[in-house]
Amino acid sequence: MSSTPSVGFSFSQALCAQAAKSVTTVNEAPVIKTTPTLESTAQVSPKALLAADNWQRGEVQLCCVEKWHETHNVVSFRFQGLTPVKFNFKPGQFITFKLDINGDKVYRSYTISSSPSRPFSLVVTIKKIAGGVVSNYLTESLNVGDEVTVTGPDGIFNLVDIEADKYLFLSAGCGVTPMHSMSRWLCDTTTDSDIAFVHSAKTVDDIMFANSMATMASRSQHFNLNYVLESDDNQQNLTDKYASTSCESGRLSLATLVKLVPDYQQRTVFVCGPEPYMAAVKLMLEAAEFDMSQFNQESFGASSAMGLKAALESNPSTEQFMLSIGDKQVPLSGDQSLLDGIESAKIPIIAACRSGVCGACKCQVVSGTTVSSSQMALTPDEISAGFVLACSTKITSNVRLQM
Repeated sequence: MSSTPSVGFSFSQALCAQAAKSVTTVNEAPVIKTTPTLESTAQVSPKALLAADNWQRGEVQLCCVEKWHETHNVVSFRFQGLTPVKFNFKPGQFITFKLDINGDKVYRSYTISSSPSRPFSLVVTIKKIAGGVVSNYLTESLNVGDEVTVTGPDGIFNLVDIEADKYLFLSAGCGVTPMHSMSRWLCDTTTDSDIAFVHSAKTVDDIMFANSMATMASRSQHFNLNYVLESDDNQQNLTDKYASTSCESGRLSLATLVKLVPDYQQRTVFVCGPEPYMAAVKLMLEAAEFDMSQFNQESFGASSAMGLKAALESNPSTEQFMLSIGDKQVPLSGDQSLLDGIESAKIPIIAACRSGVCGACKCQVVSGTTVSSSQMALTPDEISAGFVLACSTKITSNVRLQM
């Protein structure tokens, strides 16, 4: 077996009226104290909740009813429908926020960190990114009682479309959010789910959902919870507090994975985290001759679209082509993405992640040729039918699109 590098990474109006009265200022808190502490929460009558319709697709208006810090730079929000609904989604999917920030319409996608087994609210967990317009707006300005519009759910990285008997969840940073939703679903709905979970973080204080994860692990003999931390500061405090948790120092390597999950070769792998982390995990498993048909990934952080941009900048094309959409024609050069052309033509399109991950900017190439850096959110049937992701696709001839 060839040696592999360690994995590193550098991811009803009355409701709102009542919720607004229950705002609690949440200061930066240690990760091991993640339970929200509101003096009171908005209440909808049990009859209204039990009679609520299912929301499983489309636009919905939500009200923020709780807000709390998971870590110093990660905030969770709990939402309920303005009109009571039961949220029906697949564990691991995301929703897209439709926002108006300083007069600009902005769309961003965030994974649902709660589980559909607890259907009366949605929890979304957001990391504050330096210079990030949307993440800073939401974490700083969205408060209890505020209303938002979201659409979805979307995403093929989930436990319904990908079935397994034995799971291996590998995550880093905010990549833990879909894994938390999946884990909660499995623990709530089954009694014998076999879960091995290895989460990588820089320090103990950067671990999200520590209480929740440890509780799930302590209640199930089939939940193997492990952390790999770059810094060993306070690791003993973590394992002392959570007897069901093990912890290793450094970065994830094949030797560490074998130690923590000896039967990893017999499991279906779900990977989510920053792009460098996922690339390193994939190389590590390929070198170990893992069956990559059982490898599934979702990217948080550095984007595939950025990779396309870098490639174009290093090998620019000034050749001009014509992009046709309906009755509109837009000149587009080979160093621009389809999304650039669509937006320049003022054609409405949701481009939430702008990184080839969420799939919101999916469109169909009717004629012409293109090259894409990401097909992550597309099914094989969609790819065969000519669908592409506008944010991570450039044209190499005149192209006609169907939106």
